[in-house]
Amino acid sequence: MALTVLPPLSLYVHVPWCIKKCPYCDFNSHELKSKINESQFIDALLTDFQYQLPYIWGRSVRSIFIGGGTPSLLSPESFDRLISGIRSLVSLIPGAEITLEANPGTFETDKFRGFKEAGINRLSLGIQSLNNRLLKVIGRVHDREQALFAISQARTVFDNLNCDLMYGLPNQTHQEALDDLTELLSFNPDHISFYQLTIEPNTYFYKFPPLLPEQDQIVTLENDIYSLLKEYHFDHYEVSAYAQQGKRSQHNLNYWMFGDYVGIGPGAHGKISLPDKIMRTAKIKHPNNYLNLIGKQEDIEERHVVDFNSIPFEFMMNALRLNAGFSLSLFEERTGLSIESIQSTLSLAEKKRFVTISENYLSPTELGRHFLNDLISLFLND
Repeated sequence: MALTVLPPLSLYVHVPWCIKKCPYCDFNSHELKSKINESQFIDALLTDFQYQLPYIWGRSVRSIFIGGGTPSLLSPESFDRLISGIRSLVSLIPGAEITLEANPGTFETDKFRGFKEAGINRLSLGIQSLNNRLLKVIGRVHDREQALFAISQARTVFDNLNCDLMYGLPNQTHQEALDDLTELLSFNPDHISFYQLTIEPNTYFYKFPPLLPEQDQIVTLENDIYSLLKEYHFDHYEVSAYAQQGKRSQHNLNYWMFGDYVGIGPGAHGKISLPDKIMRTAKIKHPNNYLNLIGKQEDIEERHVVDFNSIPFEFMMNALRLNAGFSLSLFEERTGLSIESIQSTLSLAEKKRFVTISENYLSPTELGRHFLNDLISLFLND
């Protein structure tokens, strides 16, 4: 492989603490047992980022996403220091999207203006549901009233607001899911991430599975979700993502288009391209170990080169989530491989009616989107 142009570059920052671990969550999150030493943690993040600089010299960062855990547990002052420190180390493109994940507890809403003053220009609220019964079932620490208040407050502060919702919850009815969405739409969010609850290994729900809706019920619900969001002029541009015009998540688009991203913080993952290889990175997960070992890069980070034969699969695992598809030239540009190297698999995907290819552009069909995992798996060890 040989990359003639390096992909766009983003930065992911992981804040691992939360008030309570949700029973469906398989992210690297840890219940907060004591007060966070925010100064120590910001020092560690900036040191971690400095380790990455030799691999990204001369490249600008197009977006920053601060996720978790519950990043909004930290103070606005800490984010001001973090973002200022990042700016001192690397160039951010003008108007770079800087997203912060937040939970809708009332103890956090008074921070929203401070977050914006610190440089956050996109807020992502983890609503999940507006139904008190369902919020309890999925272990959220907020209630309906707190969620509604947080949305209304965030809407007055941020020009770019995402809200996360979930469907397919235990004992959730079809109408309850649509009611959640309809009420959220009354606040005119810019972006909605609406995704189905899935049971992941190493979660409470995996050990004690709840009763979930049948798949045929899910399909019917999804069709109604798509129709309602289309009625409100939302662009369904990715499997679980819907955006108003001009409000697509630039950070997530960079993931899905096989861009590069530096990952800092406990458990953060990264992808960094060099002219002759693509590297994956992963940080040590436990926050205490991360903080104790931050002075030793070799102890906090694993780094490996992506196997040549795995690159097509890794590209497709991301790009095929885009409903509109992608140009075949993007595959060549981001992987350094020729289209001829995967031609037989592309032909098979066409034969199965999973994709259409026209004028150098590949799009997943409705069948391909419905059987997305089957489509992606065709590219394993191509």
